[in-house]
Amino acid sequence: MLMPIPHVARAHEIVDTSVLNETLLRLAEEPEAKARPAIVAHLKQVLAEGRAVVERRFMESKRGGGGKVMVANTYLMDSLIQAIYRAATEKIYPIHNPTSSEHISIVAVGGYGRGELAPFSDIDLLFLLPYKRAASTERVIEFLLYTLWDLGLKVGHATRSVEDTVRQAKADTTIRTTLLETRVICGHLGLFQNLRQRFQNKILSGSPLEFVDAKLDEREQRHLRMGDSRYVLEPNVKEGKGGLRDLHSLFWIAKYLFRVDTLDELIDAGVLQSAEAARFHRAQNFLWTVRSHLHYLTGRADERLTFDVQAEIGRRMGYTDHAGARGVERFMKHYFLVAKDVGDLTRIFIAAL
Repeated sequence: MLMPIPHVARAHEIVDTSVLNETLLRLAEEPEAKARPAIVAHLKQVLAEGRAVVERRFMESKRGGGGKVMVANTYLMDSLIQAIYRAATEKIYPIHNPTSSEHISIVAVGGYGRGELAPFSDIDLLFLLPYKRAASTERVIEFLLYTLWDLGLKVGHATRSVEDTVRQAKADTTIRTTLLETRVICGHLGLFQNLRQRFQNKILSGSPLEFVDAKLDEREQRHLRMGDSRYVLEPNVKEGKGGLRDLHSLFWIAKYLFRVDTLDELIDAGVLQSAEAARFHRAQNFLWTVRSHLHYLTGRADERLTFDVQAEIGRRMGYTDHAGARGVERFMKHYFLVAKDVGDLTRIFIAAL
């Protein structure tokens, strides 16, 4: 089963999913030794063209396009994974009447699960199985992974049964956190729904304060590693104090305690006021935009806003020289104001708890 892909405006310009699926199914008619190289070659072209469209749109948007980049990259990657999965299960390793042991659900986790895929971020996947590994599902998983690796993508992955996933989540806060932001891409929907239900019943109904304490301690240790100040001269957009990870931590706690998926639901729960939620949105989109520019400028998953890139990113975001202030100074001043907003939101949120 293929899951609906998140809506993206003018998605057909990023990738035509119907053409992509038809092409891969046709290429997969050949023996595997010939089919996989042909599929990889075609996907490399689709990926390059799709990324070029996303980057072009982003460069035209100046200050406000970070969120759209994240969603568009998620859409592009979902499209590729769904097409590979379909070619593998319908043509290369077809299973016409799969037994329950041959079901598989391919699940996005981490930033990819949030739909927050920066230009050069890793792809984090969970291959979810019913209770044991069947040879047929092993072949599909290997085919998908090797294809993604051949495309030059960095893929973090785990293969677990529903039972193993829940059991490990009980013992590991990191796994518990990733399960808060899972999203099924393709495969057997019932498996994923089973995991979500068991996660809520077995994990979320447990000790929430233990999770909150762990996340706050994790946040404090991360700040110490990064300099314990939001005003460092070369801030880390993702991990630094006042950066994206601080916003992630707040939302992880909110999802764990209040079973919410959106900021609007936090307003309804009385945790945040509308004005505070708006500050959260603005801070998040600004940091997304800075991070996207940083990735595109350096050509890699770089998260540190070093001196040598600050002026160029400021220019790309429209910060020009004014009387008494250079563009780069205005940009960094705005960055630190946003980092302060993140700190204020953290205090407000913790007080509300």
